[in-house]
Amino acid sequence: MSDLWSALSIAAGGGAGAVIRYLVDSAFPADRRARFPWGILTVNLTGSFAIGVVTGLALEHPAAMVVSVGFLGGYTTFSTASVDTVQLLVRRRYGAAIANGIGALGAATGLAICGVLLGAALA
Repeated sequence: MSDLWSALSIAAGGGAGAVIRYLVDSAFPADRRARFPWGILTVNLTGSFAIGVVTGLALEHPAAMVVSVGFLGGYTTFSTASVDTVQLLVRRRYGAAIANGIGALGAATGLAICGVLLGAALA
């Protein structure tokens, strides 16, 4: 795969991933998102698992990394999760902030590990 083709594929995938992230987050009612960032948590957990699977597959299929860096890179968002945690702190929702900040990171890491193991087994 040429460098130009890779770059264009990653850019297109990143755009598509960002749109899907928006749609998943928007699927949660605004009042629920105000209490806890369920949409972004869903995005980051499913994305972590999917990135793990693709990474595990990429051990045997390097082109799969375009999906991981492009689409799934655009789909997941650590920065939004961080801002959501800060907003929970500002609103003095300390338990929710801890669950989102620390809990989501731990859960996402665990799901990424499971995904890598599954992807490697499938490859």
